Amino acid sequence: MRIHHWISVLAVSLGAIPLLANAQQLPAAPAVRVDWAKTVSVSRATPTLQVVVNPQLLRGAKLHDGSFAALKLLGADYVRYVPWLPYPRQAVAELDPPTKERTSWDFQYIDPTLDDFMQATAGHSVMLNFSTMPAWMWKTDKPVTYPADPNQVFWGYTQGTEIVDPTYKQAADYYVRLLSWYTKGGLTDENGKWHASGHHYKVAYWELLNEVESEHHWTPEEYTKFFDVVTEAMRKVQPDLKFVAIAASAPREDGPMWEYFLNPKNHKPGSTVDFISYHFYATPPKGEPIAAMQYTFFDQADGFLTGVRFIEQIKHRMMPDTKSDLNELGVILPTDDDSNQGRGSVPEPEGYWNLASALYAHLYIKLAQLGIDVVGESQLVGYPTQYPSVSMMDYNTAQPNARFWTLKLLHDNFGPGDKLVANTSPGNNMTAQAFVTPRGKKILVLNRRAVAQTFKLGTNTAKSVTYVAPSTGDNPPATKAVGGKEIELEPFEVAVIDVQ
Repeated sequence: MRIHHWISVLAVSLGAIPLLANAQQLPAAPAVRVDWAKTVSVSRATPTLQVVVNPQLLRGAKLHDGSFAALKLLGADYVRYVPWLPYPRQAVAELDPPTKERTSWDFQYIDPTLDDFMQATAGHSVMLNFSTMPAWMWKTDKPVTYPADPNQVFWGYTQGTEIVDPTYKQAADYYVRLLSWYTKGGLTDENGKWHASGHHYKVAYWELLNEVESEHHWTPEEYTKFFDVVTEAMRKVQPDLKFVAIAASAPREDGPMWEYFLNPKNHKPGSTVDFISYHFYATPPKGEPIAAMQYTFFDQADGFLTGVRFIEQIKHRMMPDTKSDLNELGVILPTDDDSNQGRGSVPEPEGYWNLASALYAHLYIKLAQLGIDVVGESQLVGYPTQYPSVSMMDYNTAQPNARFWTLKLLHDNFGPGDKLVANTSPGNNMTAQAFVTPRGKKILVLNRRAVAQTFKLGTNTAKSVTYVAPSTGDNPPATKAVGGKEIELEPFEVAVIDVQ
């Protein structure tokens, strides 16, 4: 998209977003009129997040205390926990193949972070995903080595596209032992030896693998068979465990996977799919200024939402009882590539965190309208060398940033069972949806642009506005009393309006 004018924004109390000179003022937003008596749909959407394991979540690390305190404060359900491939010692519990003499089961670098996670989410449902299988379960030209240092990033662990055991019993045994370790107090290894863990956690959901079309390049047929074999084995350990499948990285490009996996005829009798999951990150081109990102992010979101409709139509046709968890939603800046490879990091542009938080609020509205069950923001902790632009924590101060506080704002005001009621559209520069909630009538509205805008309430009167904006910085949402029907939104502000 060609940007014709640099846009200027008003300075706010904690500083100003850098804007573009010679701006044209955006046209005044139309009044948003709400028909509170006309229910359009009932929300199923739970706002939540994912926690990806990395060294900054280890005890003693700079971001550890603040991150787990924020997670506890949030109090969300369906929190996704992912020990992942860049740190094999923190993600894989059996790094070497078993022999008759010994096994390599080792949780010393895995358990402390998971224990802290389970304590921070106590009383809420969690979704575990040990997404990285042991490399020795895959055929490779030579054995895959890994760093001795558990904190050393290593992007080459996931290799191979042909599994050693195509019956998937070996993989099923691995996941059965992981589940037993965390829910049954320990595991019995391949040689019949019991290893005690002392863990008796309640795990409600288990997601099998991550981004299957890119990690090991699973075909629909292979993954479907894998899913059936592994879930059948794990349910023998915990019959009420529910499973999440696919975690697609490019869901719009993988029609054959959806068509095959969601067809019950392709599954073993008795196999059930509780959730499917898939992902979206806005990805602006390298060098694009934030003045253009404000258009790119939402344009790409519109494309993703078209894919959501496509996938959900297939699901409702073939597996109507299966739920949908969109558990990685966010933005990845192209500069993260260099950062992840240790080629240096650059700070995110001013205003970026508020723009990214507005994108999540926009997706929450649209996905609630589409009947999605779980709307998961990605991710709690990122930092230079580990996707810094995806973080919900300020990796310099170890405090939650605007993305976290926007999630908290949504979590505290909206959830399943809310009624989405009819309202007029505020146009292309803002997104708004009115809800009738157990806590009263509310309008969720966000400013998609880097310029202050006025939002008119039509026939309603606001009691108060709770908001995340440039002026709130890395602080919790602020609340202001409002008299009348006109509300000014800061650039990229996300606001919940309590209506009389």
